[in-house]
Amino acid sequence: MSIDLNADVGEVVGDDEGVLPSVSSANIACGFHAGNPVVMRTTVQLARRHGVAVGAHPGFQDLEGFGRREMRVSTAELENLIAYQIGALAGVAAVEGVRLSHVKPHGALYNMAARDAGLADAIARAVRAVDASLVLFGLSGSELVAAGERAGLRVASEAFADRGYWPNGNLAPRGTPGAVMTGVEDVVRRAVGMARGQAVTSVDGSNVSVRADTICIHGDTPGAAALARAVRSALIAAGIDVVSPGR
Repeated sequence: MSIDLNADVGEVVGDDEGVLPSVSSANIACGFHAGNPVVMRTTVQLARRHGVAVGAHPGFQDLEGFGRREMRVSTAELENLIAYQIGALAGVAAVEGVRLSHVKPHGALYNMAARDAGLADAIARAVRAVDASLVLFGLSGSELVAAGERAGLRVASEAFADRGYWPNGNLAPRGTPGAVMTGVEDVVRRAVGMARGQAVTSVDGSNVSVRADTICIHGDTPGAAALARAVRSALIAAGIDVVSPGR
């Protein structure tokens, strides 16, 4: 049994140096919602040092809102935004001798594409056009996973050990009660359960079925480094290998 453990990094606000040694995949911000070419290259170097797979983390062009504000864009514009950001990180990574392994949209874009098939298809088309070997990460049971499959991409259904779920399987919006989990024991217990295919308890106490090919730990969660270490240790202790989908 194996699982990928991923983290959103290169966003300046997180503890990348503390988190990256414990994960198997790094989703690096591409300069639109956070980061810049210097941060991107530094983060790629750090991921390479720890043997972590490097992926693009494209979002809306929204530095002020950290990519967490919903924006209205056409599908044609979205394809360009995704292709541009993947290409930017791919170029920086190539300087370090690193090839991208996956793509995971960020923030509001991720959540909108989970619900909207048109946006999801636009993202999948852009990924396929840039590099059809890339794995597309999407929320378990979402339109984004379905779009990746329709496009013939390899997909990884993502689950969140440190975020609350609505009963319908969507993530509870940040700022609502139970949306962000910081208790180490709770997050560890949830991560191991997800890796074993167990249902997740939603914010209202009901059970939600999720598929977990990859589990996210947010780099900007308080105590993220300790949390990531604890989750990795618990997974390995449970006999679950931590390895990226591309490997």
